[in-house]
Amino acid sequence: MSGIQKNILKWSLTLVLIIGSTYLAVKDVDFDELVSVLKGANYLWAIVPIPIIILSHFIRAIRWKTILKPIQEPGPTINLFSAVMVGYFFNAILPRLGEFVRPYVYAKRRNTSVSSAFATIIVERVIDVFTLGFLFVIAFIISRDKIVEMLPGVDAERIIMFSVFVFVILLFGFYPPFVNYLLRFLVKPFSEKVYLRLTDMFEKFRKGFTIIKTPGSYIRLAVESLLIWACYALPMYIMFYCFDFHTYIDVQLSDALFLVIVSGIGVTIAPTPSGIGVMHFLIMYAMMGLYGLKEETALAYATINHAVGLMVQLLVGGMFLIRERSAKLSLKGTMNTDELEHQS
Repeated sequence: MSGIQKNILKWSLTLVLIIGSTYLAVKDVDFDELVSVLKGANYLWAIVPIPIIILSHFIRAIRWKTILKPIQEPGPTINLFSAVMVGYFFNAILPRLGEFVRPYVYAKRRNTSVSSAFATIIVERVIDVFTLGFLFVIAFIISRDKIVEMLPGVDAERIIMFSVFVFVILLFGFYPPFVNYLLRFLVKPFSEKVYLRLTDMFEKFRKGFTIIKTPGSYIRLAVESLLIWACYALPMYIMFYCFDFHTYIDVQLSDALFLVIVSGIGVTIAPTPSGIGVMHFLIMYAMMGLYGLKEETALAYATINHAVGLMVQLLVGGMFLIRERSAKLSLKGTMNTDELEHQS
């Protein structure tokens, strides 16, 4: 398959996801009532969380610095934050594009290998998966009754046991002897060539994790990861107060955490630009299940949440994109000046 065909397939799948998830979100919605709910929202509560959203991205830059440090001195945190925000800017245009742009921006500033920087992004994503799994178990334990009510017929203990089982499997999945044993037992008897190829791929992938060398790093990464997701959940909790349902429903921070987890898992599995469509549908469905809200109110809440997050990504990310371009121009200008002085 050529590069053009792959791009066409990628865009087609993304478009199908956007259209499909958007349709599921709006198919039973009364648009007049939706507009009325949006008009009646208190948008002050949508503005208040913006600094917290920006802080979450800054903490992500701090965590990235922790991951990068064993490879080389990563430089000022502001430059890492700049690369993170530029990555978010491009993620809002095409899903996953920012994951490639971010290490490129960093590598150009530090004059280092793009592939080494990209390996740290993989490490980040794996840490996020572990954190999401851990937080899901915590949120489920805290809000078990609400979540079970939202998912009728599902046994609470089974969900917890399944979540712990998946977490343990993931944990062992990155334990080298365990993976090597599985490959040797399941693959090698059938194909030596495939076995050697998979073993080589795993070893290359595992090298990205050797950058985390000390127990102190694990503790720091855990704290930073939990802070990131806490800063994701807090704005969603604050934005409950955009609507009057908080006056007759007991809204809790654990509910907001559950919404973050649900939308985070959904966007990870079915990525669209800035989570458009998928995030609306999942948050809307969860709000209806948790609180019995009408479609219009639940969708209005999801829309405001998504719009605020997207606005931060585009505005702050756009500002740092200009900063990065200016920095390159400045470096180029300095180099030209040095060349002229050398020639004179």
